[in-house]
Amino acid sequence: MNILVLGSGGREHAITWALAKSPNCDELFVAPGNGGTAQIAENIATLDVNSGAAVLGFSRDHDIDLVVIGPEAPLVAGVADVLREAGVAVFGPDAQGARLEGSKTYSKQFMDENGIPTARYASFTELEPALAYIEELGAPIVVKADGLAAGKGVFVAETEEVAEDAVRSCFDGEFGEAGSTVLIEECLTGPECSLLAFVTNGKAFCMTTAQDHKRAFDGDRGPNTGGMGVYSPVPIVTDEELAEMQRIMQVAAAATAREPFEHDYRGVLYGGFMLTPEGPKVLEFNARFGDPETQVVLPRLENDLVEIMYAVAQGRSEDIDLVWSDAWAVCVVLASEGYPGSYEKGKVILGIDEAEDLKGVTVFHAGTALNNDGELITAGGRVLNVVALGDDFDDARELAYDAVDLINFEGKQYRTDIGKRAASGRGAWE
Repeated sequence: MNILVLGSGGREHAITWALAKSPNCDELFVAPGNGGTAQIAENIATLDVNSGAAVLGFSRDHDIDLVVIGPEAPLVAGVADVLREAGVAVFGPDAQGARLEGSKTYSKQFMDENGIPTARYASFTELEPALAYIEELGAPIVVKADGLAAGKGVFVAETEEVAEDAVRSCFDGEFGEAGSTVLIEECLTGPECSLLAFVTNGKAFCMTTAQDHKRAFDGDRGPNTGGMGVYSPVPIVTDEELAEMQRIMQVAAAATAREPFEHDYRGVLYGGFMLTPEGPKVLEFNARFGDPETQVVLPRLENDLVEIMYAVAQGRSEDIDLVWSDAWAVCVVLASEGYPGSYEKGKVILGIDEAEDLKGVTVFHAGTALNNDGELITAGGRVLNVVALGDDFDDARELAYDAVDLINFEGKQYRTDIGKRAASGRGAWE
């Protein structure tokens, strides 16, 4: 089977890595790809991944059997719609399904209509009503740019003044069109947890739980990032909470296979949950694999990913039966100095081979490239995802940091406490 993966981050490297292991995978292309995908597939740097026509043309020219859409932007742009209409199997929802991520207001309305528990909210297109709502709810409070903002349009404001500044930054254009509508919601309390599911034919096939670390610095301090580390499974989740999250994902999946949806959702639905004292509530839905959650979930998947993705793309829910490893997975993100703010690129990276010589360690590339001398260099804010599998949580954490110590580039930045809070038990959140 010839497969095309769209995207360039750590998520796409992890997907490509898992696909490449399948005996059903013949030729494998990644557009645009990165330094890691170049080692196991052919990178196509010139393909416009947000153009359905361009992706369809490449697919026809290279006899592509399956297109896997990694990032959210091509999904929201309707690339999957163009491919499906032309008869190309595609893993990823159409533009209507992708609105669950592309518009936070739309997503909240979807939750309300289907009885999915979530935070109280309101959305605004003008400044003064938004400021009045902040005063009504009080702090702490959450402000979100409605559209796609690369994971950086969310503000957890401890004071009303910070919330007001966040609303003004949205309406002043800091996030472009994504901030023209602003969502304001109550601040839920409790640990966060992600539960992803393969969705097709109105059914959800839930993956294993994962917990991301969004803040830049140790102790959950500093600005929000795209994610500085993650682990799976999440030991603090009770059986009752897991059952409720799985129920919610089934409710959401079933809702995507009936009106007003014109076509059933085919791809990954990401459920971001807060484990509140009243039970799990949905913070957000995303229309694709999480990053870096993918990097700890897929290494624990024992199925052939090609077979799973192809069944999802074709609506063959009866052929999906997920099997998971008992291993624990911990991922530590290595970032460029200054991330998530400004940072320099082009720093030479050393030590990846030595890190991967450790049994159970895999290094997924996020922001890497090759220079003219063939050296691997930094090319983004989040550079590498160092993933370790262990027999228990402590073993996986220790191994991940052993591998981190072997990798070096100028300005290497990372958190030293990934998973530490969960290892202390649920009381660490109280």
